[in-house]
Amino acid sequence: EVQLQASGGGLVQAGGSLRLSCAASGFTLDDYNIGWFRQAPGKQREGVSCISSGDKRRYYADSVKGRFTIASDNAENTVYLQMNSLKLEDTAVYYCASDVICIPGLQVMGMAAEYWGQGTLVTVSS
Repeated sequence: EVQLQASGGGLVQAGGSLRLSCAASGFTLDDYNIGWFRQAPGKQREGVSCISSGDKRRYYADSVKGRFTIASDNAENTVYLQMNSLKLEDTAVYYCASDVICIPGLQVMGMAAEYWGQGTLVTVSS
């Protein structure tokens, strides 16, 4: 069965860090572009970051540049999102997805996404 499992969310104070994981089963993550999205209460889903298959190009939303880092571990078949210097506005449910369109700007990242993880809640408190 093909699955993406997102995990690692939680409650953290502003300025803190979390690492999200997106683990795949039933397919090899490295064969696909993988993206992280988030959706805050009352807001539309937005692309946060993506990593391309093969050459591992990485792109980030302007709002997280310099604070978030996306990385992949082929041995673990997992993509990570390291989130540092968290802000209140980073509070959202975070999702990972496969086969995303990974280009600068991230505006169309979710249009072709095939598989989605179930989401993991990140809450940043003051």
